[in-house]
Amino acid sequence: QLQLVESGGGLVQPGGSLRLSCTASGFTLDYYIGGWFRQAPGKEREGVSCISSSGGSTNYADSVKGRFTISRDNAKNTVYLQMNSLKPEDTAVYYCAVKRFGTSQAMCVIGGDYWGQGTQVTVSS
Repeated sequence: QLQLVESGGGLVQPGGSLRLSCTASGFTLDYYIGGWFRQAPGKEREGVSCISSSGGSTNYADSVKGRFTISRDNAKNTVYLQMNSLKPEDTAVYYCAVKRFGTSQAMCVIGGDYWGQGTQVTVSS
């Protein structure tokens, strides 16, 4: 059974850091584009960052550029999102997703084929 499991969310103070992990089971991530999305209460889902299957191409929402870094370790079947200089407006449920075909840029707009259950990130003092 294909499954994506996120971890690493939590409560952090403004200016702090968190690293989210998304580990796949039941399939290999090698040929999938990976991405992170978030949804805050009352807001639409937003594509935060996406990465090509090789890791050679990445895309970021303007709101997180320079603060967040997406990466992947195909040997560990995992996609990561390093989040630094967190702000209260980063508070949301973060979801990982993967997509078999397309580009990382497109995936961040249209979403993935498979989704994780989400992990809560709360930035508050």
